[in-house]
Amino acid sequence: MKKILIIHTGGTISMLENKETGEVNTTNTHPLSNIPYHFGETIVIEEHIEFSLPSPHITPNHMLQLADTIKNSLSEYDGIVVTHGTDTLEETAYFLELVLNTNKPVILTGAMRSSNEIGSDALYNLISSIRVVLSNNAYSKGVLVVMNDEIHSAINVTKTSTSNVATFQSPQYGPIGIVTKESIIFHHQLVTRITYPVKHISKNVFLLKAYAGMDSRIMEAIHSGKPDGLVIEGLGQGNLPKETIEPIKNILADNIPIVLVSRSFRGTVQPTYAYEGGGKRLKEMGIIFTTGLTGPKARLKLLIALENTSDMEDLRNIFEKDL
Repeated sequence: MKKILIIHTGGTISMLENKETGEVNTTNTHPLSNIPYHFGETIVIEEHIEFSLPSPHITPNHMLQLADTIKNSLSEYDGIVVTHGTDTLEETAYFLELVLNTNKPVILTGAMRSSNEIGSDALYNLISSIRVVLSNNAYSKGVLVVMNDEIHSAINVTKTSTSNVATFQSPQYGPIGIVTKESIIFHHQLVTRITYPVKHISKNVFLLKAYAGMDSRIMEAIHSGKPDGLVIEGLGQGNLPKETIEPIKNILADNIPIVLVSRSFRGTVQPTYAYEGGGKRLKEMGIIFTTGLTGPKARLKLLIALENTSDMEDLRNIFEKDL
């Protein structure tokens, strides 16, 4: 007999539309409790409400609490489904990917339309996620996101549209599997997984997007805030306006790690250009390059990494060699 736990955290999947005003808001009881779908006599599904929060209210400490709940529950269950708001779903999924060391399937899902809206994807995505958890092929795939008949790795998935039900995509490599009416089909998987268990989140890491005409002032303001780390979404392959270089040197001189990603959603940062502010110069200065992470995910990884080490070489290896 298989036993599945559904953990609810809030979000649109747990909300209802007010038919008079069109507003979507929280409810006193979860609208998808007691799923009206028959999975068979040999399957037990239990539910637990961890939070009832819209996902913009979710913080890394909420993510850590959720991770602890999952870790404490995994011995009793064959897999876990987490329902979550879509705005920060990819961040929570990636956080769990970084801290959970398990081969059992852990899946996040959500909805772009609440359960009583026309064309709602809420119940369908939840049922699809349970079906994936029940698949023997879902083991050892890392944390997954199941939405709109697709299965994505938490490492690669991102929200690409504000309202389209097909919003979750993996622009770099595509989904790792699909959900059909009859089957759960995986067609590729991660080569390696490395986890970084943590007991608390105490660091402060800022995220900054580069732009044309960027000058020193914003970097100086960030430096004055005394962050523990900084992630910059650079231009193209990983370049920055030359006016930012001097304050970046000052930040690095204070032993504050700076991690560079690209603001482009495909490709990786590379030390290609040798002009002032170019990627080659930035790497020579000591900026850490990533292997294709988005800015929000790189920020979470730096938050977690800093709980384990402040050594620059260790941090460089975590970002430039690990997934």
